[in-house]
Amino acid sequence: MKKLLTAFIFFLSLSLSAQEKENSAMLQPGTNLSPILEQETNEISFAQAAEANTIAHRTFTNLTDIYNGYYIIAGVFNKNQEKAAKKYKKKGYNSGYILNPENRLNYLYIDYQSDWKESITKVTSKFNGKFKDEVWIMEVENSKPAMQNPTKEDFITNNSSEKSISENLTSKNIDGTPNKSKLIQRADYYFNKMWYAEAADLYEIALKKNEKNYSYDVLQKAGDSHYFNTDMEKAYHWYNILYEKYEKEMSADNIFKYAHSLKGTGKYARSKRLMRLYNRKLKREDLSPINNTEKATPNEIVLDNILGTSKKFEVKNLSVNSEYSEFSPMFHDDNRVVYASAKDSSFFNTRRYKWNDQPYLDLYVAKINEESQELKDAIKFSKKVNTKYHEAAVTFAPDNRTMYFTRNNYGKKLKRDKKGVNHLKIYQSKKVDGEWTEATELPFNSDNYSTGHPALSPDGKELYFVSDMPGSIGETDIFMVDVREDGSFSEPRNLGPEINTERREMFPFINDKKLYFSSDGHTGLGGLDVYEVSFEEEEGFLDVVNLGQPINSNKDDFSYIIDEETQKGYFASNRDGGKGDDDIYAFKNLVLEEVPANVNAIAGVVTELITGDFMPKALVELLDENNIKLKEVITGDDGSFIFEDLEATTKYVIKTTKGTYFDDLQEVTTKENDTISVDVSLRKLKEMIAVEDGIKKLKTEMIHFDFDRSYIREDAAVELDKLVEVMTEYPNMVIKIESHTDSRGKRAYNKYLSDKRAKSSRDYIISKGIAAERIESAIGYGEERLMNECDGTVRCTEQKHYLNRRSEFIIVKM
Repeated sequence: MKKLLTAFIFFLSLSLSAQEKENSAMLQPGTNLSPILEQETNEISFAQAAEANTIAHRTFTNLTDIYNGYYIIAGVFNKNQEKAAKKYKKKGYNSGYILNPENRLNYLYIDYQSDWKESITKVTSKFNGKFKDEVWIMEVENSKPAMQNPTKEDFITNNSSEKSISENLTSKNIDGTPNKSKLIQRADYYFNKMWYAEAADLYEIALKKNEKNYSYDVLQKAGDSHYFNTDMEKAYHWYNILYEKYEKEMSADNIFKYAHSLKGTGKYARSKRLMRLYNRKLKREDLSPINNTEKATPNEIVLDNILGTSKKFEVKNLSVNSEYSEFSPMFHDDNRVVYASAKDSSFFNTRRYKWNDQPYLDLYVAKINEESQELKDAIKFSKKVNTKYHEAAVTFAPDNRTMYFTRNNYGKKLKRDKKGVNHLKIYQSKKVDGEWTEATELPFNSDNYSTGHPALSPDGKELYFVSDMPGSIGETDIFMVDVREDGSFSEPRNLGPEINTERREMFPFINDKKLYFSSDGHTGLGGLDVYEVSFEEEEGFLDVVNLGQPINSNKDDFSYIIDEETQKGYFASNRDGGKGDDDIYAFKNLVLEEVPANVNAIAGVVTELITGDFMPKALVELLDENNIKLKEVITGDDGSFIFEDLEATTKYVIKTTKGTYFDDLQEVTTKENDTISVDVSLRKLKEMIAVEDGIKKLKTEMIHFDFDRSYIREDAAVELDKLVEVMTEYPNMVIKIESHTDSRGKRAYNKYLSDKRAKSSRDYIISKGIAAERIESAIGYGEERLMNECDGTVRCTEQKHYLNRRSEFIIVKM
């Protein structure tokens, strides 16, 4: 099947031929008709008459063996044209169809006239009121002379047959071999324009006619043409031949696509071996033969786990799906879904996108049947949003008054970059007085790369999207911007290598709990798989997890949305058994996730710092951020404690005290439904008493001061509090305080500054209840006793100067 999925989501660009540009200029037939035929028609051309009567028309000069004249066209088909022609024949019309060899589309006509005035008359009168549907007129020139007085027998349904097209393209050389140059050049022309449906057909003809065409380039492009249209069976066929004939020449990209086509056909064992080769190619490692006895790689273990498990989801195909593509559903209001579709719902949607030979995408809105999850009463979305090119992938602000969606880079006409590429852009529309306004593009779009697949966070403050902009890790990455209160946007930020791979990430959807997206770069079942990733306020995104079967299959699975409360949602897939190329599926979790009991807790063990022994009967208090005690416990024989039923993502303080040990304070933040572990090690007071160079000192952590300052910093206060505890435990202890500066500044000033620091330390200790007479002196020595070489004669770092700004506590007596 020809997949519209790849036409839009791969973020490759659109190139329209001159003929398609002509298509885009067609006028819609109107109801106010001018009496043009009553004028002197000798002075008026067919085109002028058609335009005056608002009749759509086109002129073809590339058709062979087709009678010149004027054909009234009722539809354009890529299949089922014979059935449609027979239907109109039964109604009495001279119907048939014409195959255009350039785009391989069949134009169904219901009438032929050699005189344009007759055709104009029939269209304006709607065949005397008998034909209600819209039609247009095809003018054929430079072919067979026009028929005179044609009868029904003159009309045939295959004016240009499939066989004749093939024969023309595969004309013979003198030696009887196929003239592959013309055929393959035409296929290459289509391939380079990204008309993969046409290219695939021509490569198939060339390769099946003659194995002499089995060159590396042709086999690769044949596989790629089917791969880009997600026909994995045919892609595998040609990649397999490419591998057999040109294994050593195959690039890492060739190997990756081959491995994915193997997954897409269910050949997982061989796909594993090819992915090993792919990884070696990327790392430029030894490419010696790979065997199945090698130790399984982490990715292979993950894949086996995915294949070995299946979650209890109910998945069903929806009645809203057509033979074309439906995908990218998004919740809208309380009971509606907006989605993208290529269904051929009106005359002008028969314009075809050349990538996959399907009509262009429009947005539709449908109501949700809450019981069955079916989407019903689908209608086209606002005319201010839908255009004649692609629209898809929509997201809505929380108030449903702003929407973002993806569209071709399109103003009055398609815009292209220097290479002629038309990219995708994100557009914004506002709802005013109940109507959506003309869309405007977002400021971080560009004519030189694509942006699309927008997804708003539940509060509307973050917009996630997909792009191949500079700074991308892979082919397409997920980015995000902040949506400011004034409606402006921050600079785009890449979500990083934990989310994005060297391949494709796309279709993000985010709610209060998780980010969902599709990727073919993470380990999966084949094609695009759907992944989920939880996130936390402090740690950000956690591990990426494959949703597994039955949400994922060996084909493309994407555009996943879910209501976390009901565990119901929708996604799109081109898996086997669908109605069209890409179908929307509804799903519901048959086993709702049980909301676990509140397990927000803090637990720990108290030990002695030096010996590591458990500390039973220690008092552990739980304080809030304002140091108000909430709970307290006594540790058990194993030194353990636990505080349960706490608030999630909340800061607490754990205070531990015991006898002749220093108090221990630790800040801890709880997590949602998780237990945070805390290790507490208590140090005895007497361990602060040390002897250095024969002098007893109180060993605190270094008491430091900021440059040119003498106030007590918070970290210094913590250490001074420990000193106070020791002096309280030893009531006869007397100390003296010595303070020092670094060498910067004038010597006299440094002496003065250090003296102020010493006295600041003394005053702090006294304020905590220590008698003043127990501090024999508090003296500043300035820069007289430096700890290093930083005396002003050598260049020193700030860190080295910092070591010299200190206070020391000398024990005079115990």
